[in-house]
Amino acid sequence: MGKKFTRRMLTLGLALTLGLVGVGCSSDDGGNTDGGSTDNKDEKVKIGISQFVEHGALDAAREGFEEALKDGGYGEDKVDIEYQNAQTDSSINENIAQKFASAKKDLLFGISTQSAQALYNADKETPILITAVTDPVGAELVKSLEKPETNVTGTTDNIDIEVQFKLIKELLPEAKKIGMLFNSAEQNSEVQVKEAKEKASEYDFEIVEGGVTGTNDVAQVTDSIIDDVDAIYVPTDNVVVSSLPIVFDRTIEKKIPIIGSERGQVENGALATEGINYKELGYKTGEMAIKILKGEKPESMPVEKTEEFTLTVNKETLEKLGLELPDSLKERAEMIGSEK
Repeated sequence: MGKKFTRRMLTLGLALTLGLVGVGCSSDDGGNTDGGSTDNKDEKVKIGISQFVEHGALDAAREGFEEALKDGGYGEDKVDIEYQNAQTDSSINENIAQKFASAKKDLLFGISTQSAQALYNADKETPILITAVTDPVGAELVKSLEKPETNVTGTTDNIDIEVQFKLIKELLPEAKKIGMLFNSAEQNSEVQVKEAKEKASEYDFEIVEGGVTGTNDVAQVTDSIIDDVDAIYVPTDNVVVSSLPIVFDRTIEKKIPIIGSERGQVENGALATEGINYKELGYKTGEMAIKILKGEKPESMPVEKTEEFTLTVNKETLEKLGLELPDSLKERAEMIGSEK
């Protein structure tokens, strides 16, 4: 009796153990039959950010983008962001795009025309957001600003050159020859130079071109045009903007004002700009990213731009140039100091 009882108890215990294990397996299998929804709830959204170079405007755009995501409920607990910077190297830029395409990100963000083009060339399926792209249509990223019809949308930093020309006319009424420093290989810049030349005669300006092929050319090209101009205008050109301290050092000696295209340039020595806020532009792009993550399709989302411009003047540069700010500009100018 004792042995039989013992064997029965062992058998019962084994049956109960196997039953519990079976329930556990059944629960796991049940979780997998719905495509792993339990795991997906905990899985972070994967975003790849490609930026062509580090400088104030592009950095601010990235900060605004990430801030919008956080404000919209996509903080670090829900989003895994991989940020890569090409440092103006085209081959690195292309490698970043290929890496992101292979990684199967949920969304890509290209900051600058070069970064956006590399991402689009590498991936025609993953939603791509762009910013700091002057001419998305000309860059062949979208079919039109109103309806992209590709996997790309976002924001453009294109502003009418006349906004800056009017500022130059009011701030420097005697200026006639306007130098433009630009990277001749950057599509963004080519568009801006063309527009400037088309509009120049309306303001009695002559455009003196200073094309560079890389950061190593900036000092030499600046020196080559500095004695022939009354002011220098710096467009939203990544190569030139990243080398602005070099330009500033040369122009300030000659008392040649620099008119910038955005606030970051003024912070680094340019005299003034009637420009856009890149952090706000990046924030707007981040809001668009949230819409895409919630189901909207980039091909039907218009490329957006800002219509709000801020007059920013560097008071230290103004003093070094010995200039007086007209009363008409004083009323609306934001005076800032130089970071130099």
